Amino acid sequence: MKRIDYGAMAKSLAALTEGETDTVALMATMACELHHADDRFDWTGFYRVTEPGLLKIGPYQGGHGCLTIPFARGVCGAAARSGEVQIVPDVEAFPGHIACSSSTRSEIVLPVWNGTGALLGVLDIDSDLPDAFDAADAEGLAALLAQTFAR
Repeated sequence: MKRIDYGAMAKSLAALTEGETDTVALMATMACELHHADDRFDWTGFYRVTEPGLLKIGPYQGGHGCLTIPFARGVCGAAARSGEVQIVPDVEAFPGHIACSSSTRSEIVLPVWNGTGALLGVLDIDSDLPDAFDAADAEGLAALLAQTFAR
């Protein structure tokens, strides 16, 4: 099973996004690169803050995602609301989980901040495998997000 090499991904994303400032272009590039780097990643994408308390689908790879997610609902909403990484080993056990895909078993969601500390949205990665994500993934993904969006 192919697993992401966060160090190599950092170099690849730095090269691919050098000089780019458009948030959607950065999200699209990152979603594509991440999605194809790890066999655990079944859905990889961003939900963008488009108005207070609301996330809307952004660039992603995989099947259809939910179009809107209020901050008050689901794993993505919890990450946006709390500003904290959400690692969910079993989505069925997460209160208020929004089932955008019936095949999803586990999920990791990280807040995405810009260089001034404003919340741009969340990075959502779903897996068809239970308990697919851990603290090393949270740390690696957070570093990639900071490198790409907080500059």
